[in-house]
Amino acid sequence: MNILFAGTPEFAAAHLQALLTSEHTVVGVITQPDKPGKRGKQPVASAVKQLALRHHLPVLQPARLRLPDLQQYVVDVMVVVAYGQILKSDVLAYPRLGCINVHGSVLPQWRGAAPVQRAILAGDETSGVCIMEMDVGLDTGAVLQCVQIPIAPRETSASLSEKLSHVGQKALLDVLAELAVGQALATAQVGEPSYARKLEKHEALIEWNLPALEIDRQIRGFNPDPVAFTHLQDLRLKVWSAVPADPAVDKNIPSNQPGEILAVEKHGVLVACGIGTLWLQSIQVPLGKGSILSAADILNSRKDLFAEGTILR
Repeated sequence: MNILFAGTPEFAAAHLQALLTSEHTVVGVITQPDKPGKRGKQPVASAVKQLALRHHLPVLQPARLRLPDLQQYVVDVMVVVAYGQILKSDVLAYPRLGCINVHGSVLPQWRGAAPVQRAILAGDETSGVCIMEMDVGLDTGAVLQCVQIPIAPRETSASLSEKLSHVGQKALLDVLAELAVGQALATAQVGEPSYARKLEKHEALIEWNLPALEIDRQIRGFNPDPVAFTHLQDLRLKVWSAVPADPAVDKNIPSNQPGEILAVEKHGVLVACGIGTLWLQSIQVPLGKGSILSAADILNSRKDLFAEGTILR
């Protein structure tokens, strides 16, 4: 089949790669406009655009996708993966077999922009991928295939996205094979929906008065982007990984102010929370090269910065 692909981040690029190695023909790629690089550097192309250019595919980057953008293509189906725009009805109706979407949740749970992160933040035990027919609603279309997977106890958004990517690629190719022979069967979504609103950077600020288990989910949910952060005096620290302390350890620790550094050991930096304590294991400090420091690094070179009694805010 002739496929038009729309997507933007790495998750989408992995699905484009799967299509490129399949029997289908990708006739064109649509992705978001290049975004400015960090610190005012040159605009950066999306992962999907970079892959498309390596394969010499035509690339469209409209600020807003409209029907005239598509009419140069003869298209059987459009595959949409984390594109970043809601498509209008005339765009959805243009491909011969319509548009299908790869979504990283078990619909109708976590419709919206950030299903992987919201699942981890909420403490969900399962996630999955749905391939659905697209309609004018926000992830409301009928489901063609759904695959569930467990969320591991120490899962991050990065690790869960990678697992869902592998699951999604196979499911997508299975659905396309069914569509090609007219055997695809769509089922309406059932159940109470939940919404995965877009991540805001301010949500990544750690509130130390919260329970350690909730802060742990926050750190894992915002890894790799935008990365949970806290402040030590005038320094903005990014916390890449942490683990709640053993409850037996917590029983022997007196009540302390949330955010107070209690110890620096081989396990990491122990910080008091609203309930329980948390070992910070990987911290990025904006000093020198701004490297991510392990517990050993902190013990060897930055222990004075993380002195006991210091308050993180």
